[in-house]
Amino acid sequence: MPPSEDESWTPSGGPTPRSAMRCVRLLLGCTSAAELLGTVLAEGPGWITGEGSALYLLDSAGMLRLIASHGLPDWAHERYSTVAPESDLPAAMALRLQRPYLLSPEHTSIDYPNRNAGMGTGMVAVVTLPMVVDGRPVGVLALALAHRGTVPRRDLDVLETIAEACGHRLHHLLDHSDARPPREAPAPESDAGLAHPLLSLAVRAAGHGAFERDLVTGESYWDAAAFRVAGRPATPDGAAPELERIVHPEDLPDVQAALAEALASGGHYRIGYRVLRQGGGVARVEESGEVMLDVHGRPVRIAGLLADASPADRPKAPESPKTPESPGGGPAGARTALLLSLTRALSRAVTVRDVTATVTDVVRPAFGAASIVLDLVDEGRLLPVSHTVYGGPRRAELTRLADLSADVMRHSLARSAPLFSDPGRTARRGDPLAPAAWAVLPLVASGRQVGSCLITFATERAFSREDRTLYSAFAGILAQSLERARLYDTHHHRASELQRAMLPRTLPRLPGITSAARYLPSTEGMQIGGDWYDLLRLPDGRIGLVIGDVQGHNAEATAVMGQLRSGLRAYATDGHDPAATLARTSRLLAELDTELFATCLFLALDPADGRLTGARAGHPAPVRIGVDAGAVELDLPGGPPLGVDPGQPYPLAVDRLEGGETLLAYTDGLVEDREEDYDESVQRMLGGLELWARQTGPGRIGPAPALERLADLLTLNVTERRSRPDDVALLLLHRMPSVP
Repeated sequence: MPPSEDESWTPSGGPTPRSAMRCVRLLLGCTSAAELLGTVLAEGPGWITGEGSALYLLDSAGMLRLIASHGLPDWAHERYSTVAPESDLPAAMALRLQRPYLLSPEHTSIDYPNRNAGMGTGMVAVVTLPMVVDGRPVGVLALALAHRGTVPRRDLDVLETIAEACGHRLHHLLDHSDARPPREAPAPESDAGLAHPLLSLAVRAAGHGAFERDLVTGESYWDAAAFRVAGRPATPDGAAPELERIVHPEDLPDVQAALAEALASGGHYRIGYRVLRQGGGVARVEESGEVMLDVHGRPVRIAGLLADASPADRPKAPESPKTPESPGGGPAGARTALLLSLTRALSRAVTVRDVTATVTDVVRPAFGAASIVLDLVDEGRLLPVSHTVYGGPRRAELTRLADLSADVMRHSLARSAPLFSDPGRTARRGDPLAPAAWAVLPLVASGRQVGSCLITFATERAFSREDRTLYSAFAGILAQSLERARLYDTHHHRASELQRAMLPRTLPRLPGITSAARYLPSTEGMQIGGDWYDLLRLPDGRIGLVIGDVQGHNAEATAVMGQLRSGLRAYATDGHDPAATLARTSRLLAELDTELFATCLFLALDPADGRLTGARAGHPAPVRIGVDAGAVELDLPGGPPLGVDPGQPYPLAVDRLEGGETLLAYTDGLVEDREEDYDESVQRMLGGLELWARQTGPGRIGPAPALERLADLLTLNVTERRSRPDDVALLLLHRMPSVP
């Protein structure tokens, strides 16, 4: 759950750091299980990854039932939706032991997909925490963690506190859901309206009619009170009617515009509008809700309340600028507001993937569409992009829909004219997948054919002249956004190819050692940077390990990186020791026409006797992973970054790498986290390396598969972050116990 505005910003305008106390305070105000889990993921420590997290509630039959989740695959929902307390699954173990039950990355790797691993991913730690209130078990909270090794005691304390807060809040919500207002008997249809478990927790504690919209599946649920507010009979499963069928036609564009704004930004919103009661008559309602975002900032659910705001029942509340009676409003003004909202959302999209995400997350629910399929022109052909990029569990369905609509999408683009279905004349021809209503929009920007867009609806509808104008205008906006995004993607692809060409395609096979490397670009800015690594053959059979980081994330940083890599390689292979090599490379950088500087580490290893010499220029110290399961930073005095003081010499350190020991060299992007102190991040990594070495065992670290596995585990914490502001490079070098 996104924090409220007054809590999420400091007086200086920066974001408030996450804290356990803040998370607990927000948890105690949640009104549903989904909101509880969302708050833990959004406000809890950054090392809670989100993927594979779940909330289980203990039902009256004594079974653990899954009531909220994030990032669980379909098979996990099917297999673990109900967990028996006597089973060996992690959730059941935590409940029986009444303490946190932890699966380390090694356990999830070995056991997965064995039933004992439960939701193990094989890549991260999984912790299940019992929720107990006054000695009574309430449920279990399962979270995936980005810890690569042991979970420190301080982190377990935080997790137990969060679980305790979730348990108390769930217990409170359950008590309120069981309590009936004494002045009013429950309506006969109330059980049907509360069939959805999340609503039964969220609504009964609020007092008004409540709703929930799943933005992933497109399904909407109302409780019984919401049906009464709208003047509609409750459906057996609580499925809500479509907005287009109940909202007054004059107010519908306003509702869509307000919804688009809320979806684009997340958080709370409120809007008033008129609804058409069944059997005639109009009632005014006020909708107050919140758009909930996942850990990647994408909207996944809307939940809120519907209140009767008819003048006969209560004084009319002041209207917000988004309500139907706002100045300059009316249907025409509302449609303009909707287009502006969609334009703002699309203007923030940078890549084609971003555009597709905006179409999926904002445009589809704002239009009330069942599906949207985008086809892009590629070498004269229309190729589908949306359902292959963002299909998720509906990928197969969207693929069949794209196949079904391919001809009409090509026809619309060839004519450069939109096509709309005609109610009563659109025959499905026995195909249950054929949509009840649809619009096909040609996407043309600056006279160029960009692609075609299919928008489908679950129920038949008539497209008025105003509707057709609206969709045609949206097609122009979408085409411009896609054209801009494709140009960016092309530019970025070329820059990335340039950067990859400057990095080693493969590491050389050198006698006496095994090695592994990883490189991950930044996800911000140009998504390219100046991190590099190298493994060199040096004179006299020695081996050189080089890793560096040029300041900046742009094409200039990449170009400077290439020059430095070439220069350092030349100096090193000429026989200069690491200190002299760095001194010469620093002078080279100072002579280049750039204001950038760089950090660098250069180690030279003799695999025959393990003699190690090294120097570093403002770079993080390398880590030695020993056969005794220790993981410590090498005592390697450093000098200034390259290019800062070209006349400054670098101290040369001498050490020894024993047979069976491993060296890790990395750039600071591997451990740097905006939400954590840098030194704490380093210590967390060292603890994880120590646990990994202890579990792997002496003599088993050296083989290439084990070293590749370690490289994956080291980069896992980075790949699970919401964003990656810096490049990441790492190089692992293991000295074999004996040299042929």
